[in-house]
Amino acid sequence: MISPLLSLPGAVPSEGRDEGVAAHYGDLFREQRALANGTGLVDLSHRGVLTVSGPDRLSWLHLLVTQHVSDLPAGRATEALVLSAHGHIEHALYLVDDGETVWAHVEPGTQEELIAYLESMKFFYQVEVADRTDEFAVVHLPAGSIAEVPDGVVVQETAQGRDLFLPRRDLESYAAANGPAIGVLAHEALRVEAHRPRLGFETDHRTIPHEIGLIGTAVHLQKGCYRGQETVARVQNLGKPPRRLVFLHLDGSEVLLPGHGTPVRLAADGEDGRQLGFITTSARHHELGPIALALVKRNVPVDAKLLAGSTAAAQETVVEP
Repeated sequence: MISPLLSLPGAVPSEGRDEGVAAHYGDLFREQRALANGTGLVDLSHRGVLTVSGPDRLSWLHLLVTQHVSDLPAGRATEALVLSAHGHIEHALYLVDDGETVWAHVEPGTQEELIAYLESMKFFYQVEVADRTDEFAVVHLPAGSIAEVPDGVVVQETAQGRDLFLPRRDLESYAAANGPAIGVLAHEALRVEAHRPRLGFETDHRTIPHEIGLIGTAVHLQKGCYRGQETVARVQNLGKPPRRLVFLHLDGSEVLLPGHGTPVRLAADGEDGRQLGFITTSARHHELGPIALALVKRNVPVDAKLLAGSTAAAQETVVEP
Protein backbone atom coordinates (compact mmCIF):
# COMPACT_ATOMS: atom_id res chain seq x y z
CA MET A 1 0.00 0.00 0.00
CA ILE A 2 1.41 3.39 -1.04
CA SER A 3 0.13 6.18 1.19
CA PRO A 4 -1.34 9.28 -0.43
CA LEU A 5 0.45 11.32 2.25
CA LEU A 6 3.70 10.67 0.39
CA SER A 7 2.55 13.47 -1.92
CA LEU A 8 2.79 16.03 0.89
CA PRO A 9 5.60 18.63 0.67
CA GLY A 10 8.94 17.34 1.99
CA ALA A 11 7.87 13.71 2.19
CA VAL A 12 10.78 11.25 2.01
CA PRO A 13 9.68 7.64 1.46
CA SER A 14 10.58 5.05 4.06
CA GLU A 15 12.42 1.89 3.08
CA GLY A 16 12.47 -1.71 4.23
CA ARG A 17 9.65 -2.94 6.46
CA ASP A 18 8.05 0.51 6.59
CA GLU A 19 7.98 1.02 2.84
CA GLY A 20 4.83 2.74 1.63
CA VAL A 21 4.71 5.64 4.11
CA ALA A 22 6.94 8.63 4.80
CA ALA A 23 10.14 8.27 6.79
CA HIS A 24 9.97 11.99 7.50
CA TYR A 25 8.71 15.26 6.05
CA GLY A 26 11.96 17.19 6.05
CA ASP A 27 12.72 17.82 9.74
CA LEU A 28 13.15 14.69 11.86
CA PHE A 29 13.77 16.40 15.20
CA ARG A 30 10.91 18.88 14.77
CA GLU A 31 8.62 15.93 14.09
CA GLN A 32 9.85 14.11 17.19
CA ARG A 33 9.28 17.16 19.36
CA ALA A 34 5.78 17.53 17.95
CA LEU A 35 4.96 13.93 18.84
CA ALA A 36 6.44 14.29 22.32
CA ASN A 37 4.29 17.38 22.81
CA GLY A 38 1.12 15.60 21.71
CA THR A 39 0.63 17.19 18.32
CA GLY A 40 0.47 15.89 14.77
CA LEU A 41 -0.29 12.41 13.52
CA VAL A 42 1.72 9.47 12.24
CA ASP A 43 0.70 7.74 9.03
CA LEU A 44 0.83 4.00 9.72
CA SER A 45 -1.39 3.11 6.78
CA HIS A 46 1.09 0.45 5.63
CA ARG A 47 0.23 -1.76 8.60
CA GLY A 48 -2.06 -4.73 8.19
CA VAL A 49 -5.62 -4.53 9.52
CA LEU A 50 -7.83 -7.51 10.30
CA THR A 51 -11.13 -8.07 12.05
CA VAL A 52 -12.69 -11.00 13.88
CA SER A 53 -16.45 -10.97 14.24
CA GLY A 54 -19.06 -13.43 15.46
CA PRO A 55 -20.43 -14.41 18.88
CA ASP A 56 -17.45 -16.66 19.70
CA ARG A 57 -14.73 -14.16 18.70
CA LEU A 58 -13.30 -13.45 22.17
CA SER A 59 -13.51 -16.96 23.60
CA TRP A 60 -11.98 -18.33 20.38
CA LEU A 61 -9.10 -15.83 20.27
CA HIS A 62 -8.48 -16.55 23.94
CA LEU A 63 -7.49 -20.11 22.97
CA LEU A 64 -4.99 -18.96 20.32
CA VAL A 65 -3.13 -15.95 21.70
CA THR A 66 -0.98 -15.24 24.74
CA GLN A 67 -3.29 -12.59 26.20
CA HIS A 68 -6.38 -13.06 28.37
CA VAL A 69 -9.13 -11.78 26.05
CA SER A 70 -12.17 -13.94 26.83
CA ASP A 71 -13.65 -11.16 28.98
CA LEU A 72 -12.07 -8.18 27.22
CA PRO A 73 -14.34 -5.15 27.80
CA ALA A 74 -15.45 -3.21 24.76
CA GLY A 75 -13.09 -0.31 24.06
CA ARG A 76 -10.16 -1.62 26.10
CA ALA A 77 -6.97 -1.97 24.05
CA THR A 78 -4.53 -4.80 24.55
CA GLU A 79 -1.71 -6.57 22.76
CA ALA A 80 -1.19 -10.27 22.18
CA LEU A 81 1.17 -12.71 20.52
CA VAL A 82 0.84 -15.87 18.49
CA LEU A 83 3.64 -18.28 19.34
CA SER A 84 5.06 -21.34 17.63
CA ALA A 85 4.80 -24.73 19.29
CA HIS A 86 8.27 -24.06 20.74
CA GLY A 87 7.28 -20.70 22.20
CA HIS A 88 8.92 -18.49 19.58
CA ILE A 89 7.11 -15.28 18.62
CA GLU A 90 5.41 -15.51 15.22
CA HIS A 91 2.89 -12.66 15.26
CA ALA A 92 2.07 -9.58 17.34
CA LEU A 93 -1.45 -8.14 17.40
CA TYR A 94 -2.56 -4.77 18.76
CA LEU A 95 -6.29 -5.13 19.26
CA VAL A 96 -9.50 -3.70 20.62
CA ASP A 97 -13.07 -4.99 20.67
CA ASP A 98 -15.84 -2.53 19.77
CA GLY A 99 -18.59 -4.69 21.28
CA GLU A 100 -19.31 -6.55 18.05
CA THR A 101 -15.96 -6.97 16.32
CA VAL A 102 -12.32 -7.33 17.31
CA TRP A 103 -10.09 -4.95 15.37
CA ALA A 104 -6.35 -5.58 15.18
CA HIS A 105 -3.39 -4.04 13.41
CA VAL A 106 -0.23 -6.01 12.73
CA GLU A 107 3.17 -5.58 11.12
CA PRO A 108 3.11 -4.69 7.41
CA GLY A 109 2.75 -7.73 5.20
CA THR A 110 2.12 -10.22 8.02
CA GLN A 111 -1.67 -10.20 7.94
CA GLU A 112 -2.06 -12.81 5.21
CA GLU A 113 -0.01 -15.44 7.05
CA LEU A 114 -1.74 -14.64 10.33
CA ILE A 115 -5.21 -14.84 8.77
CA ALA A 116 -4.33 -18.17 7.16
CA TYR A 117 -3.40 -19.53 10.60
CA LEU A 118 -6.57 -18.17 12.18
CA GLU A 119 -8.72 -19.64 9.40
CA SER A 120 -7.13 -23.04 9.97
CA MET A 121 -8.19 -22.90 13.63
CA LYS A 122 -11.86 -21.95 13.22
CA PHE A 123 -13.32 -25.49 13.51
CA PHE A 124 -16.90 -25.22 14.80
CA TYR A 125 -16.57 -21.74 16.32
CA GLN A 126 -18.86 -18.97 15.11
CA VAL A 127 -16.26 -16.49 13.93
CA GLU A 128 -15.43 -14.64 10.75
CA VAL A 129 -11.90 -13.40 10.03
CA ALA A 130 -11.38 -10.69 7.42
CA ASP A 131 -8.45 -8.77 5.95
CA ARG A 132 -9.47 -5.09 6.09
CA THR A 133 -6.15 -3.58 5.02
CA ASP A 134 -7.53 -2.32 1.71
CA GLU A 135 -10.37 -0.51 3.49
CA PHE A 136 -8.81 0.90 6.65
CA ALA A 137 -5.63 2.83 7.46
CA VAL A 138 -4.00 2.97 10.88
CA VAL A 139 -3.32 6.53 12.06
CA HIS A 140 -1.48 7.25 15.32
CA LEU A 141 -2.34 10.25 17.49
CA PRO A 142 0.24 10.83 20.24
CA ALA A 143 -0.63 10.96 23.94
CA GLY A 144 -2.01 14.39 24.74
CA SER A 145 -3.41 14.98 21.27
CA ILE A 146 -6.66 16.95 21.18
CA ALA A 147 -7.48 15.88 17.62
CA GLU A 148 -11.09 14.79 17.26
CA VAL A 149 -11.97 11.25 16.22
CA PRO A 150 -14.70 11.02 13.56
CA ASP A 151 -17.94 9.34 14.56
CA GLY A 152 -17.89 5.59 14.03
CA VAL A 153 -14.10 5.26 13.86
CA VAL A 154 -12.72 2.47 16.05
CA VAL A 155 -9.97 3.64 18.42
CA GLN A 156 -7.30 1.71 20.27
CA GLU A 157 -6.16 3.86 23.20
CA THR A 158 -2.83 3.11 24.92
CA ALA A 159 -0.31 4.94 27.09
CA GLN A 160 1.47 6.05 23.90
CA GLY A 161 -1.66 7.59 22.36
CA ARG A 162 -4.54 6.53 20.15
CA ASP A 163 -4.45 4.33 17.07
CA LEU A 164 -7.37 4.99 14.75
CA PHE A 165 -8.78 2.47 12.27
CA LEU A 166 -9.65 5.19 9.77
CA PRO A 167 -11.44 4.51 6.49
CA ARG A 168 -8.66 4.69 3.92
CA ARG A 169 -10.67 7.03 1.72
CA ASP A 170 -10.60 9.63 4.55
CA LEU A 171 -6.85 9.55 5.20
CA GLU A 172 -5.91 12.67 3.21
CA SER A 173 -8.72 14.83 4.51
CA TYR A 174 -8.17 13.75 8.12
CA ALA A 175 -4.42 14.46 7.89
CA ALA A 176 -5.12 17.89 6.39
CA ALA A 177 -7.41 18.77 9.29
CA ASN A 178 -5.33 17.24 12.11
CA GLY A 179 -1.70 17.46 10.99
CA PRO A 180 1.10 18.05 10.70
CA ALA A 181 1.86 14.62 9.30
CA ILE A 182 4.85 13.02 11.02
CA GLY A 183 7.08 10.31 9.59
CA VAL A 184 7.74 6.86 10.99
CA LEU A 185 11.36 7.69 11.92
CA ALA A 186 10.10 10.05 14.64
CA HIS A 187 7.63 7.41 15.81
CA GLU A 188 10.42 4.82 15.90
CA ALA A 189 12.76 7.09 17.87
CA LEU A 190 10.15 7.50 20.60
CA ARG A 191 9.50 3.75 20.53
CA VAL A 192 13.18 3.04 21.12
CA GLU A 193 13.28 5.63 23.90
CA ALA A 194 10.34 3.86 25.57
CA HIS A 195 12.05 0.43 25.19
CA ARG A 196 9.06 -0.98 23.30
CA PRO A 197 9.94 -4.00 21.14
CA ARG A 198 8.60 -4.52 17.64
CA LEU A 199 8.09 -7.74 15.72
CA GLY A 200 10.76 -8.23 13.07
CA PHE A 201 13.07 -5.69 14.67
CA GLU A 202 13.58 -6.88 18.24
CA THR A 203 12.62 -10.44 17.25
CA ASP A 204 14.11 -13.15 15.09
CA HIS A 205 13.09 -16.75 14.42
CA ARG A 206 13.99 -17.88 17.95
CA THR A 207 12.85 -14.99 20.15
CA ILE A 208 10.72 -15.89 23.15
CA PRO A 209 8.60 -13.29 24.98
CA HIS A 210 10.76 -13.17 28.12
CA GLU A 211 13.78 -11.92 26.16
CA ILE A 212 12.16 -8.67 25.09
CA GLY A 213 10.05 -7.83 28.14
CA LEU A 214 6.60 -8.90 26.96
CA ILE A 215 5.63 -10.94 30.01
CA GLY A 216 2.73 -9.15 31.64
CA THR A 217 2.10 -6.82 28.71
CA ALA A 218 1.40 -9.18 25.81
CA VAL A 219 1.62 -12.47 27.72
CA HIS A 220 -0.83 -13.30 30.53
CA LEU A 221 0.53 -15.91 32.92
CA GLN A 222 -2.80 -16.96 34.47
CA LYS A 223 -4.89 -18.23 31.58
CA GLY A 224 -5.70 -21.46 29.79
CA CYS A 225 -3.61 -23.31 27.25
CA TYR A 226 -2.36 -21.85 24.00
CA ARG A 227 0.28 -22.91 21.53
CA GLY A 228 3.75 -22.36 23.02
CA GLN A 229 2.52 -22.01 26.60
CA GLU A 230 4.75 -24.83 27.82
CA THR A 231 7.89 -22.89 26.91
CA VAL A 232 6.54 -19.71 28.49
CA ALA A 233 5.72 -21.50 31.75
CA ARG A 234 8.99 -23.43 31.86
CA VAL A 235 11.17 -20.35 31.40
CA GLN A 236 9.06 -18.33 33.82
CA ASN A 237 9.13 -20.94 36.58
CA LEU A 238 12.36 -22.85 36.12
CA GLY A 239 14.92 -20.79 34.24
CA LYS A 240 16.03 -17.64 32.50
CA PRO A 241 15.83 -16.62 28.83
CA PRO A 242 19.08 -17.00 26.88
CA ARG A 243 19.09 -13.36 25.75
CA ARG A 244 17.88 -10.01 27.06
CA LEU A 245 16.88 -6.68 25.56
CA VAL A 246 19.06 -3.68 26.40
CA PHE A 247 18.87 0.04 25.66
CA LEU A 248 22.04 1.66 24.35
CA HIS A 249 23.35 5.21 24.38
CA LEU A 250 25.60 5.38 21.32
CA ASP A 251 28.69 7.50 20.80
CA GLY A 252 27.40 10.71 19.27
CA SER A 253 30.57 11.44 17.34
CA GLU A 254 29.85 8.71 14.80
CA VAL A 255 28.25 9.85 11.54
CA LEU A 256 26.38 6.64 10.75
CA LEU A 257 24.05 4.70 13.01
CA PRO A 258 24.71 0.97 13.40
CA GLY A 259 21.97 -0.79 11.45
CA HIS A 260 19.81 -3.75 12.32
CA GLY A 261 21.97 -6.84 12.82
CA THR A 262 25.18 -4.95 13.64
CA PRO A 263 27.24 -7.17 16.00
CA VAL A 264 27.52 -6.15 19.65
CA ARG A 265 30.71 -6.99 21.55
CA LEU A 266 32.42 -6.08 24.79
CA ALA A 267 34.35 -2.83 24.34
CA ALA A 268 37.27 -4.36 26.23
CA ASP A 269 37.57 -7.08 23.56
CA GLY A 270 37.58 -4.65 20.63
CA GLU A 271 36.06 -5.12 17.19
CA ASP A 272 37.61 -8.58 16.85
CA GLY A 273 36.04 -9.85 20.07
CA ARG A 274 33.35 -12.49 20.35
CA GLN A 275 29.88 -11.39 19.23
CA LEU A 276 27.49 -11.23 22.18
CA GLY A 277 24.42 -9.89 20.46
CA PHE A 278 23.17 -7.55 17.76
CA ILE A 279 21.51 -4.19 17.23
CA THR A 280 17.77 -4.47 16.67
CA THR A 281 16.76 -0.82 16.11
CA SER A 282 18.79 2.40 16.15
CA ALA A 283 17.54 5.97 15.99
CA ARG A 284 18.52 9.60 16.38
CA HIS A 285 16.61 11.14 19.27
CA HIS A 286 15.94 14.86 19.58
CA GLU A 287 17.14 14.94 23.21
CA LEU A 288 19.14 11.75 23.84
CA GLY A 289 21.14 11.73 20.61
CA PRO A 290 21.88 8.39 18.93
CA ILE A 291 20.21 5.49 20.75
CA ALA A 292 19.44 1.84 20.05
CA LEU A 293 17.89 -1.35 21.30
CA ALA A 294 19.90 -4.57 21.18
CA LEU A 295 19.55 -8.24 22.05
CA VAL A 296 22.53 -9.57 23.98
CA LYS A 297 23.38 -12.78 25.79
CA ARG A 298 21.88 -12.93 29.26
CA ASN A 299 25.28 -13.22 30.98
CA VAL A 300 26.68 -9.96 29.56
CA PRO A 301 27.44 -7.85 32.68
CA VAL A 302 24.89 -5.07 33.08
CA ASP A 303 27.63 -2.49 33.63
CA ALA A 304 29.86 -3.58 30.74
CA LYS A 305 30.80 -1.05 28.08
CA LEU A 306 29.87 -2.35 24.64
CA LEU A 307 30.70 -1.86 20.98
CA ALA A 308 28.02 -1.79 18.32
CA GLY A 309 30.17 -2.50 15.29
CA SER A 310 32.80 0.20 15.82
CA THR A 311 30.54 2.52 17.84
CA ALA A 312 30.97 2.77 21.62
CA ALA A 313 27.78 2.09 23.57
CA ALA A 314 26.68 2.38 27.20
CA GLN A 315 23.85 0.08 28.19
CA GLU A 316 20.74 0.39 30.31
CA THR A 317 18.89 -2.69 31.48
CA VAL A 318 15.49 -3.35 29.93
CA VAL A 319 15.16 -7.06 30.77
CA GLU A 320 16.87 -8.19 33.96
CA PRO A 321 19.53 -10.91 33.51
